[in-house]
Amino acid sequence: MNILAIDAAGKTAAVAVMRDDTLLYEAAANNGLTHSETLLPMADAALRACALRCADIDVYGVTAGPGSFTGLRIGLAAVKGMALPRQTPCAGVSTLEALACGLAGAGTVIGALDARRGQVYWAAFDLESHARLTPDAAAPAESLENFVFACKKPLIFVGDGAFLCYNRFKDVPGVLPCPQPLCVLRGAGVALAARRAALAGQTVPPAALLPDYHRLSQAERERKAREQSAQEQQN
Repeated sequence: MNILAIDAAGKTAAVAVMRDDTLLYEAAANNGLTHSETLLPMADAALRACALRCADIDVYGVTAGPGSFTGLRIGLAAVKGMALPRQTPCAGVSTLEALACGLAGAGTVIGALDARRGQVYWAAFDLESHARLTPDAAAPAESLENFVFACKKPLIFVGDGAFLCYNRFKDVPGVLPCPQPLCVLRGAGVALAARRAALAGQTVPPAALLPDYHRLSQAERERKAREQSAQEQQN
């Protein structure tokens, strides 16, 4: 099974190619360019480096959310464009699961993304098996307190919201720091999560690949607030 994996959910763009359980290629870029500029050239370079074409890909993996709304749309559009001509199966994977799959060890890993407005997107996974321990959620960092104090240790935070969480819980016994380079989502993590989805029969046709934002956009929140305010005035 040849898997081409793509991530554009955050500041760093990442790609990887995996054949069965062997990683053939991986690259990441955080160079200040937009994902629309870097993602397709990175995918092309990955395929060329592995002497593969789109026709050779059996499954496309892509982070479907949570994450940057614009970044998610760019990543999903890129995968749809490559997958549609041959109706290649696609696996839209949780960004937080992909973060966890990029690390190995023992204990617990929490994928955390900065969701703004004082919140983080987060989910916890067993670090050895990458089995999910909690659903993806958007919540204030302090709301993780019950889980952090009760979870199996050691505990590591990864993702661009890792330091928000670590700074709050670093004095809790068993909570370990994660070096900045390891906090970034890896293309290999997306590929591993996509392989798990494919083996579980959870792929979809390209047209059915959809983002999972986990909350309304700022524009939608503002519109909802205006509608609610107008309704209250009428009442």
